Amino acid sequence: MSTVLTDSRTMLSRGVRRLIRYPSLTVMLVGMPLVFLLLFVFVLGGTLGAGISPGGGRAEYLAYVVPGVLLLTVAASGQGTAVGVAKDMTEGIIARFRTMAIHQPAVLTGHAFGTVIQTAAALIAVLAFALALGYRPEAGLLGWLAALGLLLLVTLAVTWLSVALGLGAKSVETASNPPMILMLLPFLGSGFVPTDSMPTVLRWFAEYQPFTPVMETLRALLTGATPAAGETALAIGWCVLAIAFGYFRSRRLYTRSR
Repeated sequence: MSTVLTDSRTMLSRGVRRLIRYPSLTVMLVGMPLVFLLLFVFVLGGTLGAGISPGGGRAEYLAYVVPGVLLLTVAASGQGTAVGVAKDMTEGIIARFRTMAIHQPAVLTGHAFGTVIQTAAALIAVLAFALALGYRPEAGLLGWLAALGLLLLVTLAVTWLSVALGLGAKSVETASNPPMILMLLPFLGSGFVPTDSMPTVLRWFAEYQPFTPVMETLRALLTGATPAAGETALAIGWCVLAIAFGYFRSRRLYTRSR
């Protein structure tokens, strides 16, 4: 166990150094959600806010859209993770690691937790920007802790799925394509408009896709309300299932690549 922890910490340090060396990756991860936040709040917020609540405006829509933008930030981190993993697999560094007496899955763990740290920094920046725009969450201490725990859980889910997608990519150039599907899910859910305003077929997909219960639970926690037990259980269940699938799929692909 000491070897596992030591090697995982070493690989995590490698991942963090890569993030420091290439800060443009983190800047892009933060910049895109901020652009969407400005676009939807100041360009579309007046009209969409009136549809969210009678007499509502930009302030009401800002409170509604922040959870969706936070989930969009998490989903956007998957592209960088998949590209980083694919780059390691094609440049020969993995072959060198395999000649060393190290815990081999630590290579994947370093990628995963490095992305978690990067995503956490991006989430803090996006949330701070939303507060500067006038967002005022009403969550108490327990609500904030629950919201942070849910964000960490969904970040781990997206990260391990992206690691698996990066390992399965044919090349570095194509590694960024599969994670783009994850970025579409907040738009095709309740992240930016309520699902009951959508056409029947799209509404059915939006209500049952994985990101919708996560966004609804996060929205309830940040507004100080009690989230529905069914949605909370569904959100946690989807995250745990994605983490398990991504982790074991990554282990299998990493072993097969020998």
